[in-house]
Formats: sequence, structure tokens, C-alpha cells
Amino acid sequence: MSSNQPTIGIVSVGTYSPQKFITSKEIAEISGLPEAVIRDKMGIHRKFIGDENDQPNEMGIKAALDCLSKTDIPPEEIDVVLCSTEEWKEYLLWTAGIHLAYEIGARRAWAMDLHTRCATTVNALKIAKDMMLADPEINTILIAGGYKVCDFINLRNARTSFMWNIGCGGGAMLLRKNWERNHILGTHLIADGFMSKHVIIPASGTAQPLTDAARAQGLFDFDLVEPDAMKNRLNAVSMGNWLKCVDEALRKSGAKSDGAPYTRADLDFANILLIKPSAHREMLQHLGLREDQSVYLSEYGHTGEQDAMFAIVEGLKQGRLKDGDLMVIVAAGIGYVWAAGIVQWGKVSG
Repeated sequence: MSSNQPTIGIVSVGTYSPQKFITSKEIAEISGLPEAVIRDKMGIHRKFIGDENDQPNEMGIKAALDCLSKTDIPPEEIDVVLCSTEEWKEYLLWTAGIHLAYEIGARRAWAMDLHTRCATTVNALKIAKDMMLADPEINTILIAGGYKVCDFINLRNARTSFMWNIGCGGGAMLLRKNWERNHILGTHLIADGFMSKHVIIPASGTAQPLTDAARAQGLFDFDLVEPDAMKNRLNAVSMGNWLKCVDEALRKSGAKSDGAPYTRADLDFANILLIKPSAHREMLQHLGLREDQSVYLSEYGHTGEQDAMFAIVEGLKQGRLKDGDLMVIVAAGIGYVWAAGIVQWGKVSG
């Protein structure tokens, strides 16, 4: 990174979880699988699911307000809102980010909605940093959104058991140009369109409109429509693509103070989206990190792209994410896309 280039830092992080949740015991009763499988193999102790009062973008607003409550920066100073509220939101064909900005008092901001499924936060970090470096008039960006994809998870459909951990909630992150802490370094994403139609909600758009009959057949839930093709491809490429994203994000992070490039050996904390425990442990092993250099979100469920915010909050709460740590954010989304971002946590000198 050029010494003349502005730095982009994370000012604060906020989250929101609804009151309603479902436990591993309840999931076991619905699915017919033993509770031990739900807890130990799938890593779900409980997950937040919300109710009719927990609307997707409204949860993003609550997370954004939590984020702003942790800083003296007023919402009027936000230049752009990058809204990560999922496509399942209060209304179709609606720019949720505009509403979110208005409700939190960011009246100067313009907004856009971003969607890269559960990799959206890393995508948003890249876009936010690039925007602030390219435009001298953009100094403060809020990334925020809500997630209620749990509405589409059928716990009786074994084909989608890898999605049973999906819950709901909201997350937010405030970024500032030339902020002295928590600098965003490199990011990298990889997409594989071979799997773009493998995990879908069949009756949900123009290809197959939703009808009462389709809903009765379970076609308004997520389904893995090509299980063998996706399983074979995903097993073959997923970990390799994740690690390539990590290595490329490290490469793009520039040089350390001694002039040497960043490598996996420099990592101190892994912010990993909620995946099954065995995959989480495998990821840590590849990164050369211990289990206490990460957090596992088994008490929250998988809140999509908002997992990154929950992992930061939990990492700080548990004392596992500390000033001086080099954090890697690791994410992936159906489609399929893998992503990684590097953040130098704490006060950055020089």
C-alpha cells in the first residue's frame, strides 16, 4: 500500500438478534435426526428465527443504530449506505438501503443494495474501500442489513440439511477514511457459476411464479435441485478456493512494516462464517490457528453475511480478538462465491 494512500478503518460494529429462537432439541424433533447430530455434527445449539415483528430491513436498522451508539460520529456524516439486507425483505423491487439510511438519520447519504449471498460483507468491504479511495468526497460509509432467510428453510428436507443452521438477525459496520484503527487491507473473491442454479427456491420468480399449488408442494422453500453435481463440485473446489482467497487477500494487503509480505503465518484471528464444526476446524488448521483464535457461532445460527459482525462482537467479548491482531474474514455464498478480507485490528501506527 502506498504511504500516500488514505487508510480505511472500521469505526464500530453493531448487531441485532430477535428474542425468538429454536434449539437443537426442537430442530431434532422436527427433522427426525438425533439431537447429538444437530449439536455436534452440524454445530447448531440454537438459532434465532424471529417472528412476524422481526422484518429483515428493520433488523438491519436496529443493528445500524447499535453500531452508531458505539461512536461519536453522527449519522448525518454518513456519505453512503451499502445495504446488505437480503433479497427476502419487506417488499419486492425495493431499495432497502434508502429506507435504512432515512430511518437512522443518514439524510445526506445515498444508498445501494448489495447481494453476494453470505459473502456480501466482504464484497461490501471491498466496494466501500475502493469507493473511498477513488472519491475524495466519500469519507464515511455504513454497511448494514438484515437477514431472515430462515423463512425458507424446511427442516424436514434432508437435501438442504447444510442450510439448517440458517437463522436471522442484523449486522452493521461503520467505515471511515483515515481512521486510526482497524484498517481494511486486502480482499479477494472467487465465483464458480457451475453451481449457480443448484440451490434455489424453485417457485419464486419469473421462471416459475409462486402459486398456492407450488407453495403446497414446498416449492417456496430452498431446495438442492442437483445434489450430486453440487456435492461433487463443492467438495472438489471449496477449501482450495477459500484458501486462495485468503492468500490473495494477504498478497493484496501490501507489505508489513519490515517490508516483508503478509502470509498465513501473520494471521492471529479467523472470522469464519458459521459452517459445520469439522470444516471450521479444518479451516483453522490450514490457516495455522488454534480454536481459541476464532469464535464459533453455535448460539446464534448462521446469520448469512452478518456472521462477520457477530464474530467481531463475540471475539471482542470473549477476549479472542485483540488490538494488534491480523484478522481474516472468511465467507462464502451459494451461487457459488468464496471470499476473504484482511483487517489489521486495533490502533495502527505509522
